[in-house]
Amino acid sequence: MRWTDDRRHRTLVFMKFSHPDAHAWRCPPAPTDVRDFHASLPDYAPTPLTEVPGLAKELGVGRLFVKDESSRLGLPAFKALGASWAVHRVLKDHIGQVTLTAATDGNHGRAVARAARTAGQKAHIFVPHNVPDQAVDAIRAEQAEVTVVNGTYDDAVEMARKADGILVQDMGLPGYEEIPAWIVDGYGTLCAEIDEQLGDHPDLVVIPVGVGSFAQAVITHYRGHDTKTRLVAVEPDTAACVLESLRAGERKTIPTGDTIMTGLNCGTPSTTAWPFLRNGLSAAVAISDAECAKAVEDLRANNVHSGPCGAAPLAGLRVLRDDLGPLGTVVLISTEGPR
Repeated sequence: MRWTDDRRHRTLVFMKFSHPDAHAWRCPPAPTDVRDFHASLPDYAPTPLTEVPGLAKELGVGRLFVKDESSRLGLPAFKALGASWAVHRVLKDHIGQVTLTAATDGNHGRAVARAARTAGQKAHIFVPHNVPDQAVDAIRAEQAEVTVVNGTYDDAVEMARKADGILVQDMGLPGYEEIPAWIVDGYGTLCAEIDEQLGDHPDLVVIPVGVGSFAQAVITHYRGHDTKTRLVAVEPDTAACVLESLRAGERKTIPTGDTIMTGLNCGTPSTTAWPFLRNGLSAAVAISDAECAKAVEDLRANNVHSGPCGAAPLAGLRVLRDDLGPLGTVVLISTEGPR
């Protein structure tokens, strides 16, 4: 593994991680029954894979696609895939009324709240104080109780763990691994759609990363098969917990600052995701809010309407492009619609 700190072309310090042999690492494949479950849901349909030839030309790649998660199972983000499957699995083992708890920067909590409401259950969602009011209002609109925590995302997770109810969290913790694994399994449907829409495996997939659970799902999909697809993770430079952990060779908790990439503002990688991140990522990079904001605008100009977390992969690819060599087919995963 190789770390670089390159300041030649930018005024902001950033870190880049490279693991050229990651495509050779293998893990067990994802379960196959999740896709059938999602297909049985009334609102299910594969989300668009939109080609953006203008951006492909700018970046010097053969073909560039954006997996557009701005509308997924009636919600404006991919999180509904993981929450719906995990809540389904949880409720198989519980009879009667329960309360589902979760911590969130926005999209996961709303997805858990929606799944709870659909199943006739209660939800109690904990949010850090810096989550935008409209995101909090959207969670409350799902008939969930919302507690605003005067602290970080990690603080909200800790409060959700201690609350009465069943924790449905997209972050593995010591002694808490089964439900996060179900959430990761749910995310895998997105990757299966990409392969079907392309008709082949892409050369590169670029992934926005918070605690790393979604990246774990993407890594599992491609490293669970005999592919050479390279996988790149992108984080805010104010909350690059995965980069810092990769640098240290172990999970690290870091202080975080405000960022427009609210859903990626996480200070500790998931325990269940960490082995996959450490072994399966081909590269990683941290980006600034300014770079992300430009990516939002440029995607909009190409008729892809993305929020900051969803636009992060384009910004990350721009930063890393010179390091990646020739590229044929590239997929950017836009995980959310506009906020």
